[in-house]
Amino acid sequence: MSSTELPGVRSTAASSSQVGAVRVAEGEQLRTDRLPGLEMTVRARRALRAGLPPALFVHGLGGSSQNWSALMGRLADAVDGEAVDLPGFGWSPPPADRDYSVTGLARAVIRHLDSAGRGPVHLFGNSLGGAVSTRVAAVRPDLVRTLTLVSPALPELRVQKSAVPTALLAVPGVAGLFGRLTRGLSAEQRTRGVTDLCYGDPSRVTAEAFGLAVEEMERRLALPYFWDAMTRSSRGIVDAYTLGGQHGLWNQAQRVLAPTLLVYGGRDQLVSYRMARKAAAAFRGSRLLCLPEAGHVAMMEYPDVVAAAFRELLDDTGGGNTDEDGKG
Repeated sequence: MSSTELPGVRSTAASSSQVGAVRVAEGEQLRTDRLPGLEMTVRARRALRAGLPPALFVHGLGGSSQNWSALMGRLADAVDGEAVDLPGFGWSPPPADRDYSVTGLARAVIRHLDSAGRGPVHLFGNSLGGAVSTRVAAVRPDLVRTLTLVSPALPELRVQKSAVPTALLAVPGVAGLFGRLTRGLSAEQRTRGVTDLCYGDPSRVTAEAFGLAVEEMERRLALPYFWDAMTRSSRGIVDAYTLGGQHGLWNQAQRVLAPTLLVYGGRDQLVSYRMARKAAAAFRGSRLLCLPEAGHVAMMEYPDVVAAAFRELLDDTGGGNTDEDGKG
């Protein structure tokens, strides 16, 4: 694997910096890791001391590694954190094979972990990233110390009405129709719509965080593969929902060996709150954190609460202990 820091990206003493079109929070750096047919951008958070156990954070549909900045900052004294931009999202280009299925994205995460040699990691996933992380933990238990899932996109028989437009992106031609119907919307209007959909209380979004999200939206809308990545990823979720047998996500959840923390929001408009109990029963020995006021991205709305719950998991499982070469 070859690795290159993005030109001009650096951390500053200010709360954030902008060099060119790249803004990173204090203590973060971006780099690009290259493998045959796969290129992924990694957002690394500088650990506060040496020897901390590694952690990897995986975002959801339409998101990026930036979604984890708040939580990574709060856990910088507990884990050596990195967040990936999945292929086709954030700063990562599309995968060479155009495979945006849950299996394809899980394979990309596994390849990254294998090549980086950081495993086993404390693995975090949100939404689509939760489904991807579930599959990684099931098929490669050697790579996962603990598993933390925030509103994981696991199959539901009754999808919420507010989640239907996202599912419709999987239908051929619908993405193009969405693009035409929303052509007149500004990046700020689009970001406001996403915020209203994903947050339990949109007023919790700071002006700085909203500004960063608008910049990210403007940049992504200009990418020639934006709608293709959204369409194929949406189709990947729908396809994963229909898989049965050993490849079904609920069956794979039952195979996860890693201690698991599940986080669900009572105001989640994309993943139903009622799925929390089913998930707690599927993941053996899991612990459940229910946040009645949170939406789909609890790690962004309530990072302190999620961080505290993870620290309890870390303490109870001894997952914070490492030996001299950083492996537990």
